[in-house]
Amino acid sequence: MNKIIISALLVLTVSTAFGQRKIDSKFGKGLYNVIAADSSWSMKFGVRFQSLFIGSWNVNDTDGLENGTSQFLIRRARLKFGGFAYDPRLQYKIELGLSNRDLGKADATTNFAPKMILDAVLKWNFYENFVLWAGQTKLPGNRERVVSSANLQLVDRSMLNSVYNIDRDMGFQLHHHFMIGNTFKVKEAVAFSQGEGRNVVQQNLGGYEYTGRVEIYPFGDFASKGAYKGGDLKREKTPKLAIGATYDYHDRAVKNRGNQGSYMSYDLDGDNNIDGYFEATTSTIFVDMMFKYRGFSFMGEFSNRSVSDATVQQTIINDDLSTTTHTVRVGNGINLQAGYLFKNNWEVAGRYTQIDPLAITGRVSQQQYTLGLSKYIVGHALKVQTDISYLTTDGSPNSGLMYRLQMDIHF
Repeated sequence: MNKIIISALLVLTVSTAFGQRKIDSKFGKGLYNVIAADSSWSMKFGVRFQSLFIGSWNVNDTDGLENGTSQFLIRRARLKFGGFAYDPRLQYKIELGLSNRDLGKADATTNFAPKMILDAVLKWNFYENFVLWAGQTKLPGNRERVVSSANLQLVDRSMLNSVYNIDRDMGFQLHHHFMIGNTFKVKEAVAFSQGEGRNVVQQNLGGYEYTGRVEIYPFGDFASKGAYKGGDLKREKTPKLAIGATYDYHDRAVKNRGNQGSYMSYDLDGDNNIDGYFEATTSTIFVDMMFKYRGFSFMGEFSNRSVSDATVQQTIINDDLSTTTHTVRVGNGINLQAGYLFKNNWEVAGRYTQIDPLAITGRVSQQQYTLGLSKYIVGHALKVQTDISYLTTDGSPNSGLMYRLQMDIHF
């Protein structure tokens, strides 16, 4: 009750302070932008959320559509802060997740607290084109994952991203770029991370994670950082292309998807206390590209995760002679996505995704076909998106059908 009262008083205080005062800020550019009188710091504060409807059905040759389910949910709700501190070369970013899907599961690894912090990172441009990052943020992984969920071309990311992405972690990153000639640009990034994912408070388990990425822009930069935004909303006047490759090495990972997924723990005596963890050193490769020209966009991605054969699947015998087995999600994935933006800001987009797990994982290949339609009212800041997906699974007579409708608003 005290928390509710304090929150209400805070809202009333802010409302009274601002009243109906007009501010010099455009929609989609932040709720509140401020810079100190002595230019020693700045802050941009923004809010966004996504309201989502999902309908799903099983499909078979005999009965057609069956076992339909549906749900409404707040897919994402975020508070975002950014700016510089002391010097414009020292920038910061903070992003908090508030929806249930954002917060995730609270357990001992997070000190039984929800995973509210998505990003909390400092970026120091200490010399020419070198920028040192420190804190928790996205690793330089596959393009689709680095694209903000606010800037997606379809309602959500693909199956490839769900299975193979390396998401966020805590540690250090070094970013750099240089030019070859007048237009050819090269960007590099390396990262050293704890390897446990985000918001983990326990000591490092297993080993650390090392990531490197190189990206080339043969025809120069995209408009408005468009290499990491879905759709060609800026209608590039000349062809723009970005090609990137990432290699991620995770020494003795204790989760079944590297720094993501479930912990591979075991409890030998059945007392509900963890006695140890299986370890598997993973190597993950991403190769991706983005192309845009006059409203047309294409994005392609390939992924591969591998471990030594001996650690793909590990089993231990417990004290009661039962067994505990964990399997690393290894295999390949491909994702191809294209769209065209009409002059009235309606966009049609399609996506094909295939996941090919190794047979030893006990999983089989899946293919998903998605067709989407988007109306950009104020770019990605205010849009309505809908898509329909058809999922097939090798060796299964059943398939899946999913329909989604989402509204996205970003102050």
